[in-house]
Amino acid sequence: MSQKLTLETLESWLWESANIMRGSIDSSDFKNYIFGLIFLKRLNDVFEERIAVIMEEEDCSRAEAMEIEKEDGDYFVPPDARWDYIVQRTENIGEVIDEAFGDIEARNSYLEGVLTAIQFGDKNKLGDELLARLLRHFNRYNLGNQSLYKADMLGDAYEYLIKQFADDAGKKGGEFYTPKPVVQLLVRLLDPQPGHTVYDPTFGSGGMLVESAHHVAELPNGKIMGRPNVVLCGQERNLSTWAIGKLNLYLHNMSADLRRGNTLVEPLHLEGGSVRVFDRVIANPPFSAKQWWTPLETNLKTKVGKNGEEKEIPPNYKKEVYDSHGRFGYGIPPRGYADLAFVQHMLASLKDDGRMAVVLPHGVLFRGGEEGKIRTGLLKGSSELPGDRIEAVIGLPEALFYNTGIPACVLILNKQKPASLKDKVIFIDGSREYAEGKNQNSLREKDIEHIHEAHNAAFHNSVEEDKYCRLVAMDEISVNDYNLNIARYIDTSEAEPEVDIPAVLSELAVIGGQLAEVDAELDGYLAELGLVLISGDVEMV
Repeated sequence: MSQKLTLETLESWLWESANIMRGSIDSSDFKNYIFGLIFLKRLNDVFEERIAVIMEEEDCSRAEAMEIEKEDGDYFVPPDARWDYIVQRTENIGEVIDEAFGDIEARNSYLEGVLTAIQFGDKNKLGDELLARLLRHFNRYNLGNQSLYKADMLGDAYEYLIKQFADDAGKKGGEFYTPKPVVQLLVRLLDPQPGHTVYDPTFGSGGMLVESAHHVAELPNGKIMGRPNVVLCGQERNLSTWAIGKLNLYLHNMSADLRRGNTLVEPLHLEGGSVRVFDRVIANPPFSAKQWWTPLETNLKTKVGKNGEEKEIPPNYKKEVYDSHGRFGYGIPPRGYADLAFVQHMLASLKDDGRMAVVLPHGVLFRGGEEGKIRTGLLKGSSELPGDRIEAVIGLPEALFYNTGIPACVLILNKQKPASLKDKVIFIDGSREYAEGKNQNSLREKDIEHIHEAHNAAFHNSVEEDKYCRLVAMDEISVNDYNLNIARYIDTSEAEPEVDIPAVLSELAVIGGQLAEVDAELDGYLAELGLVLISGDVEMV
């Protein structure tokens, strides 16, 4: 191919594949099949590219180059998984693709369980005719490195598709995708550095880890052998979402330790029986997830009610939740709100000098009960755990996310706050600055920069900004019973203009004089006409 494939062309071409599927299966399922075919085509094209290089460098035949790559290379594709073989199939195409994915996984431990999570063999969803159309469509362009404008461009196109599918899926899109401006804001606030470890306990499609790696790569010493100088780790509960995230990192040419499972119940990044600790922890957990301690939910007790019918007894999380990893020292969140369970897990996953950023619903800032106790502990401390963990509370605009129209906030926690921030919390109200959309609002670059600059100024120089950013002492927060509702600390109301009473009275006096002159003139005109004004009525003299 003589001309390099541009990102715009690539994005348009990939999105057309969704239109081929539209009407045949649910749009929320598009992503799984399309992402699988993108990967399969990409892997094959890079493999063919590598074989051509070996043939030239070793001056050998194609068969000999195949053997060399099979023995020593990272790109070998088994014969039954090669694109040319698959694209020629006319029957049972889905089963052939499933078998190809199994063969590829067998040679690549990183991809184990990722590709086989996508089932192409279900003919009720994908018939041979539809799959043949998709294969012809994907056959249009070469996805090898030499054909792309830049080597990791396919990762960018993949992220574009993830966003498009989130848009298309509407509310369901929020389950696997965080809008990129929000991701960029969190990464800038955390500022991961070369050599850092970064962990996302609910990594979804992997956007926060990818953005963290991009951020590090732009810094001095930010790359090692062409790859970002950062260790990426994450965990995700949903199988298809986990697979999407794994492929996203793979197509960005990034390595990451991404594990599948329920982070709250079974954290999988462990060291010596305790949760592993990281330099930076970043997440957008599901808002106010209910029934979050599944061991209790799968063994619900029952009793017979007054009507004689058996009914389930909701468990008392405060008394019955037991965490062998000791993460919930500040308290057990209620059954219907997992938010502060995620916060405490993230805090337990921080190094002694680590920092974390998490997106949460506003209710976390002011709800009482057990959540109020946990919030108080994070600020004031408890008999067993230190306080002063919260570095900043940042309010975001409403309707930024797919799964809710309510405004969210960002909490930044810090295990080693600088002396100037001891017993103080930075409050920023960024809720009024955004680009308004028809169905969803978004943060603009200038909005992200404003929040970032205000936070930096407060963090490093104790600088505040009227009606936008304040440094609030713990004494003031304690007076408010450790309620962190931003409106209690930042007054955004506009002051009413002061009224100059003497000036107003003087003006009224002038107006009164003018009215008297008008009345006298009117009386004169009426007299000339033989009329008189009595109690508002005109009568003949």
